[in-house]
Amino acid sequence: MQTKTPRRGTIRLTRRGRIALIATGAVVAATAVAVPLLLPDDSARPQTLTIPEGWRSSQVYGAVDKALEVPAGTTKKAIPKARLKLPGDASGNPEGYLFPATYPIGDQSTPESVLSYMVNTATKNFSGGQVTAGADRNAVNVYQTVTIASMIEAEAGSKEDMGKVARVIYNRLEQGMPLQMDSTINYALNRSTLNTRDSDTKINSPYNTYTRMGLPPTPIGNPGEEAMRAATSPTQGDWLYFVTVKPGDTRFTSSFEEQQKNVAEFNKNKSKDGKDGKDENKQAG
Repeated sequence: MQTKTPRRGTIRLTRRGRIALIATGAVVAATAVAVPLLLPDDSARPQTLTIPEGWRSSQVYGAVDKALEVPAGTTKKAIPKARLKLPGDASGNPEGYLFPATYPIGDQSTPESVLSYMVNTATKNFSGGQVTAGADRNAVNVYQTVTIASMIEAEAGSKEDMGKVARVIYNRLEQGMPLQMDSTINYALNRSTLNTRDSDTKINSPYNTYTRMGLPPTPIGNPGEEAMRAATSPTQGDWLYFVTVKPGDTRFTSSFEEQQKNVAEFNKNKSKDGKDGKDENKQAG
């Protein structure tokens, strides 16, 4: 069912991106769980590797390289040898399945063993009855649910907003509207920013949810438990748009006209902050 959508050059679903420049080990994810990575013959005292919610696979690879003191790029190159037990839809790409947790590692740990434990932990968490039942209710499969959860993780301003962001995604999918997510643009451009230009929304990428309909081809990061819960049990509502007008004030609406007013207030607040946003899409939503 096609619903009239404002032209892509004048409306964005949200301007909010998530900056995930967290130093490895500096912050322990709130919902992280301890997952044993020690092999039976490990005798050295383990170190700790923390993977926060929202990290992309590239960040995880770099963190594992540093934790294991191997040359940069080693962990990424180890993916084919790791024989990761990923769903068929992933086509061998572990994005979204490097589960956010605090991992102890020992002298016998290797990039392959670390990646395998992460993927196995994700699979265990994602194969539970609540996830599969939620996927069925929302007419998507588990891999698509993880993809949706990864966008929720990147877009939601708070845990309280996650269920509403999930509902916006499902509502737009159901009504044949492009998702118009800045987080997928950021993923395509391998960056984290709050500023999205009009030219950014025209890039030729399968992750450009302004020009491509439906979900991006893979998750765009590692979703945490709260984001997965929101993806399987979204809040009820008819919202189609949202924008974070100011920190702590994210507004959801089904009305394009109301969204325009909210965006105008957002732009006004940005101006007060001394950011004229000349290089930004000023009609962001």
